[in-house]
Amino acid sequence: MKKYLEPTDYIDWENPDILIRAKALAGNSSTHEGIARKCFEFVRDEIKHSWDYKLNPVTYKASDVLKHGTGYCYAKSHLLAALLRANNIPAGLCYQRLTITDVPPFCLHGLNAVYLKPYGWYRIDARGNKKGVSAEFCPPTETLAFPIATQGEADLPEIWAEPLPVVIQVLKQYKTVQEVANNLPDVELVMANKSMQLTANASAD
Repeated sequence: MKKYLEPTDYIDWENPDILIRAKALAGNSSTHEGIARKCFEFVRDEIKHSWDYKLNPVTYKASDVLKHGTGYCYAKSHLLAALLRANNIPAGLCYQRLTITDVPPFCLHGLNAVYLKPYGWYRIDARGNKKGVSAEFCPPTETLAFPIATQGEADLPEIWAEPLPVVIQVLKQYKTVQEVANNLPDVELVMANKSMQLTANASAD
């Protein structure tokens, strides 16, 4: 579990502002489940999704997401992982591959997994609720923002300790919310020996 508790360049939970917020969210909660719920609901409800609100700047480091109060789903997942790790709760990053509209192209969607006893790894999605999107914290039942409904979409099985490089590449390269929306990251899914392999690439240049 060590790697799911460590601070990193993008999940920089040792930042003083994140430590203060993490402690405040923990409050008097005595269980990891209670603390995780508070952290999840804060990121879901108080940090605005960049595209929903058309907010700049483009953020990717957890401390910057907290500072500016906005981020794409990927950035929000970095902040949630940081708040959880700051409270000594193992947390990782997960991805789904989803359609951007009703037909391809596809893009990645970022969410989290948190380790909770006695449930084990439990996925949570703090991208932000809106009409037609409702993600909740109700372990052991997963209630994510988006179902897998179209051929080519997929729940990627990995739990990452660090963001995928293709995600960071897009968030660092493009300076506005619109530019990111025009160049959302994607991966190609390759089925081999009944196991899924990922080839990362940006959806557009």
